[in-house]
Amino acid sequence: MTLLDQQNGQAKTETATLGGGCFWCTEAVFLSVQGVESVESGYAGGKVVNPSYEQVCEGDTGHAEVVKVVFDPSVIGYREVLEIFFATHDPTQLNRQGNDVGTQYRSAVFTHSDEQRKIALDVIDELQREDVFGGKIVTQVVPLDGDYYPAEAYHQNYFAQHPNQGYCAAVVGPKVAKFRKKFAHRLKA
Repeated sequence: MTLLDQQNGQAKTETATLGGGCFWCTEAVFLSVQGVESVESGYAGGKVVNPSYEQVCEGDTGHAEVVKVVFDPSVIGYREVLEIFFATHDPTQLNRQGNDVGTQYRSAVFTHSDEQRKIALDVIDELQREDVFGGKIVTQVVPLDGDYYPAEAYHQNYFAQHPNQGYCAAVVGPKVAKFRKKFAHRLKA
């Protein structure tokens, strides 16, 4: 989904749809990134129309928990968005992130164009060649093909609203702190 500037036909925003385990973690990271205009938690990659959180958690719909990141490519490029994405989850874990286990927690990049697919595969290839993670990257790279569904309202901006909730304090908070330290130059003012 790209909005066009009426005056010069240039893209004003671009969208990345990313699955890096629990969407609360990924959303919390991207909400503080310079150039990111919005982040929405949702579901992609499955076979059920408009699934509920409960259905996705059962693992039978085929959906991954994802975030839809709308960003200004004049401030941050898709490659940089992916660099943050890969640095803030473990792309070597198949169908899991830590104690979150199931296909709904898989590492996935749902591309919106052939250019995004090429960039994602290039980034993965570079990370693999440099052996950044000490293992094989299993991140799925597939076209979005329009099957994105927003998560329920109570999942949106979850970490900011529930920082002391057990999972948020134990998992999301440390992940956000690690991101802020490593990518301090990318934080919103």
